[in-house]
Amino acid sequence: MKRCVELYPFDTSFFLFVTITLIYCLSLYIYEFFCLATYTSGDRDGNPNVTPNVTREVCLANRAKAARLFAADLKSVKSKLSFTNCSDELREKVGDVREPYRVFLQPMIDRLENTAIWAQDKLDRLEAGGSLDGAGDSISTDDIYLYKKELMDDLMLVHTSLCGTGNAISADGILTDIFRNVSAFGLTLVPLDVRQESDRHEEALDCITRHLGLGSYAQWDEDTRLSWLQQELTSKRPLLRPGEWHDAPDIFTPTAIDTFETFQMIEEQYEESLGAYVISQCTSASDIMAVLLLQLDAGVRKPLRVAPLFETLEDLNGAAATMDRLFSVSAYKGIIGGKQEVMIGYSDSAKDAGRLAASWAQYETQEALVEVAKKHGIDMTFFHGKGGTVGRGGNPATFNAILAHAPNTINSQFRVTEQGEMINQNFGFGDRAERTMNIFTAAVLSERHVPRPTPTPEWREMMKKISDISCAAYRGIVREDERFVPYFRSATPELELSELNIGSRPAKRKATGGVESLRAIPWNFSWTQTRLNLPTWLGVGDAISQILASSDGDTLRQMYKEWGSFATTIDLVEMVLAKSEPSIAAHYDHKLVHDDKAKDLGQHVRKIHSETEAAVLDLTGHSELSEDNVVLRRALQVRNPYCDCLNILQAETLQRLRSCDEGNEEEQKLLKDTLLTTITGVANGMGNTG
Repeated sequence: MKRCVELYPFDTSFFLFVTITLIYCLSLYIYEFFCLATYTSGDRDGNPNVTPNVTREVCLANRAKAARLFAADLKSVKSKLSFTNCSDELREKVGDVREPYRVFLQPMIDRLENTAIWAQDKLDRLEAGGSLDGAGDSISTDDIYLYKKELMDDLMLVHTSLCGTGNAISADGILTDIFRNVSAFGLTLVPLDVRQESDRHEEALDCITRHLGLGSYAQWDEDTRLSWLQQELTSKRPLLRPGEWHDAPDIFTPTAIDTFETFQMIEEQYEESLGAYVISQCTSASDIMAVLLLQLDAGVRKPLRVAPLFETLEDLNGAAATMDRLFSVSAYKGIIGGKQEVMIGYSDSAKDAGRLAASWAQYETQEALVEVAKKHGIDMTFFHGKGGTVGRGGNPATFNAILAHAPNTINSQFRVTEQGEMINQNFGFGDRAERTMNIFTAAVLSERHVPRPTPTPEWREMMKKISDISCAAYRGIVREDERFVPYFRSATPELELSELNIGSRPAKRKATGGVESLRAIPWNFSWTQTRLNLPTWLGVGDAISQILASSDGDTLRQMYKEWGSFATTIDLVEMVLAKSEPSIAAHYDHKLVHDDKAKDLGQHVRKIHSETEAAVLDLTGHSELSEDNVVLRRALQVRNPYCDCLNILQAETLQRLRSCDEGNEEEQKLLKDTLLTTITGVANGMGNTG
């Protein structure tokens, strides 16, 4: 059966607990219907804390944990299988014994326990700074399970024997649950994806070409790069020997060396430990081929699938041309075996161009990529890099969110990130996890079989107008207004967030720069804390009001009524507007913003918020925001008074923290603890923050 959904937990918080919960819940489903992956400790994009050794440690810890869990499961099975009759095949394995199943299962248990000991021993040596080569292993790899097929084959022998000797009920009980768990989780608990930005690979290849006397890769044009990359992909000559980068410190930079050592780490891992290699900030076909070449040059026997991440509006619009050119390279196409994964960036595209423009670009990009894949005979899977907040592509209505995707772009394969507090919210308890997976299942199956309208040429032209207007309005404030960055940094806790231990990685990709270098999570999170939620709605009101006031107004209203994808986007904006409290944001301005120009901008932004509310209500025909969402309105009535108090306390705490004497460490610690408490409270109250 084709894999339907791949869930992708991100943050370390709750991850182990949620994984164990899912082990139980997944036993209710056909195996390989759901699969888990993660890039916790694999995402090194702008995070200097994720080193090759950190990734090694996580892979080993995952193997040790998985082996212990499966050993416990088999001990439970062994205690129940006291049957004396078995198949001839099993009898050949165990000999003339009274309880063949228990005799057969015991070496399997021993082998799993050896696996846990083997992995833990390597982990201990790694943490002590020792070598991971096999010479120091206390247990041979012949005495452990390295691949899930080995365990699955042994389990299948037991299952077949039980079914063939009249014990099918026992076979289809706990043993079948273990089958499903092995298939879903494997012997690595979850495969770990690696992620790095494209500039790091360019720098590494530039060091190589200069070291080899070929010139500067960084200065080559795209045609020259592709020609050289294709030539090297078909060559069996290695570019570098392992460790050769240490021989020329004047050429190989520290970041390039870290990149080479990352690929060396990938080469060391056993199959199934790692999943995809995601390239952030991907802009060209050479960015993708570079990662494939670096893997092969490092000696990776079965290269990780390379998944380009198209993030900004420009990158999304150019994605189809990039992939078309890539698939035209015969050397690359021959290696990937007809399968390609593409990650669609929801967070940075919205931060770059605003919610409406980003949504339409994502929609059109997926349509165009599907056509490119058909043209080249490629089976393409989209990886949706969504966050919890609406500004990062999130939607609490999962069923509607999946059906809002462009027709023929999912086709029973749906991979999506689950990030931040959404992991706990959707999977933190058994009943919630089962409910969430039911919704994913129903939505993906419905998407395949429920007819949905494709946008007409008139609707497409309208979406282009809306995108252009909203993008210009959004960038006019965020990028072009010189007052914006000072206002943002004084009116929100953005600067303080980077000093608190609540993020999985640094708040910025680069230490310098403005909003463009800020990561999407703190960008959205900061505005959520002040209850203004600016990234989600800014620019939307300008587009809607201009169109409704023109001769195209009726077309826009028709789109909202008849086109579910567009209606879903507008309804999400309406939901966020209902959650927003401009009066609370005004209080932050009063307490924290001291520059008069920045204060004027704050007033202007809140005026735009009011105009956006009016425009959305005009389009939807509602008399009040989210009037048909009874659950949301009731929840806001209950929790807003508590959040209001926390916001007042947070603004006061920020004011005191910013004016606190740097030498008063005790007061600073107390204020930071208070700030963290208010941040946690507001985040839990608002929801959809990650």
